[in-house]
Formats: sequence, C-alpha cells, structure tokens
Amino acid sequence: MSFSFKKLSSDVLFRVLFHVIFWFYWIVLPILNAQLEQDDRRLKFLMEILPATLACFPFFYLNSNFLIPKFLPKGRIPSYIFSLCVLFIVFLVSQYFIKKSLTDRPITIYDTRTMFPVLFILSMSTVYGFIVFLVSQQRQRKEEEEVRLKSELSFLRSQISPHFIFNVLNSIVYLIKKEPKSAEKVTMELADLLRYMLYESELKQVELDKEIAYLENYIKLQNIRFGDDVKLILNIDKEYKKGLLIEPMLLIPFVENAFKHGVGLIKNPEILVDLIVKDSKVLNFSVTNQVSEKNISSKEIIESGIGLKNVKRRVELLYTDNHNLEILEKDHKFSVKLQLQLKEM
Repeated sequence: MSFSFKKLSSDVLFRVLFHVIFWFYWIVLPILNAQLEQDDRRLKFLMEILPATLACFPFFYLNSNFLIPKFLPKGRIPSYIFSLCVLFIVFLVSQYFIKKSLTDRPITIYDTRTMFPVLFILSMSTVYGFIVFLVSQQRQRKEEEEVRLKSELSFLRSQISPHFIFNVLNSIVYLIKKEPKSAEKVTMELADLLRYMLYESELKQVELDKEIAYLENYIKLQNIRFGDDVKLILNIDKEYKKGLLIEPMLLIPFVENAFKHGVGLIKNPEILVDLIVKDSKVLNFSVTNQVSEKNISSKEIIESGIGLKNVKRRVELLYTDNHNLEILEKDHKFSVKLQLQLKEM
C-alpha cells in the first residue's frame, strides 16, 4: 500500500495537478475574471473564441505525449526541434483560421494575440513533457538498479549456501569417523542449520535472534568436531532490543572463515567471537583467529575463498551508508570487525 501511494504521489499526482491548474488558468480563469469585472465585451470575445482555445488541447499533448517521448530518449534533438517548428506553424495557421471564422474582429496571423497563445502552449507543453521524460528516465534507472541488485544478491546467496553446506558435510564426515555415537546429535544440529537456510535465507530481513541462533548452531557443530583441540571464546550479549532485523546469513561467513584459516597448522588455535548491540540498533560483531606463521596476508585470506568476498559485497549493497567493515591481519592474528545500523520490525 505504501509503495502504491508513493508512486501515486510522485508521478500521477504531479500530472493531475499540473493539468488541472494549467487548464484552469488558461481556459476558466480568464472567463471568471471577465465575469467578476463585468467586462461584457471581453467576456463575449472569450466565449466566441472558446473553440479555438479548446483546440489547444491536441497540440499540447501531441508535443508532450508524442514528439518528446519519440525523439528525446534516442537523443534526436535536431529532429525534435524540426518537428516542433512544423507543429508551431500548423498550430499558428489553425488558430488563425479558427478565430477568423468565429469572430468578426480583425485577426492577423502575425498579431501578438494570435502568436502568443501558440508560443505559450507549446512552451508549457515542452516544459511539462521534459519533466515527465526526466521523471520516467529516473524511475527506469531506479528499477533497473533494483533488478540488478536483486540479481546480484541472489547470485551471492546461491554461492554462499552450497559453499557452507560443503564445509558442514566435511565436518559431519570427520565427526562420524571420530565419534559415530554423536551422529544423531550432529544430524539434529545440521537439520536446524538447513531449515534456516531453506526457509529464512530467502527473506530480505530476519530477526536478529534467529541469525544468532543459526550462528550458535554452527559453532556447536564445530565444537563437536574439534572438541578441546580449538579454544573457542564466544561472547554474545543478548540484552538488546527485540525485533531488530538483519540480512540472513550475513554473520556466518566470518566465523566460517575463522575455522577455515584458524585451525590446522596452528599451535593451540584460538577463535574469539564477540557480538553486542549498542545504542539500541548498532550491531558490533567481531571475529578474531590466529593464522599460520607463513605470514598470509588478509588480502590472500579474502581471495582464498568465496565466503568473505561475497559477504563483503552483500554488506556494501545492503548497508551502503550504514556499515563499517574492517579486515586486519597483525601479529599472526586475523580479525574482522563489522558494525551495522539495524532496522526494527
């Protein structure tokens, strides 16, 4: 409903108001003024040439609704100017003969009273048509940008989901070989993860509670796999305002990346995850992990997988002016700090 109202107020409402005000000023107001001033001579003349005044309609809309849409989108300015000149001549000649047939008063084609209405109508028609053209072009560009963004986001999500499932299945295979008795528990955890991915990830926004629960399920699964081999410090402050919304599956790639690069050829691996909401709506999320002594740069870590590249691009698209993302590598520690301005339901 709100979208329809905005569309009406910005497009249709402008056109309706323009036509009502313009034609009232051009046709009705002069007659009303003549009546109020009791100028019978002027009133009689206006009523005599009323058909000529009404004949302005087709020329006005021929310019604004046909010539401008036909030539301007293609950049054919000279063709439009030539067509407008032809329209002016035809309009002027028609006004001359119509008025000459309606009144006994002297009418000349080069008279100001004959030429001014023609110039005024075509000028206003050009201004109106040009404004409508610019608005339509802007709306078209906006719609094309929205389609592009939706397509790009859909593509990014389609990459993240299989990538994540692949990593989880590797964890399951490893766990089944190591602790077969834990298979049922792991299956339940995986079911919760897949349920979120199937039913929640297609939404534009989800509640922050659900995204955090999804994050915790993933970490539980990794804890079962690695056990005491990885020191995991998880700090999630849940004393935040309820009803906050976030893009689904936005946080998990950072934690996933930490397990990918922070476990393996590292002595006493440690992963630190912090999440806190400040000032009611500002999410502060950080993930820190150790990296191997091969001195892998943060750029190499980002380029080594699609997870971080995709989530970085998604943040740029969805939170253009409402985010801050820092990716640092220092003293063999890789850290990601994300700050988002969240919305409410």
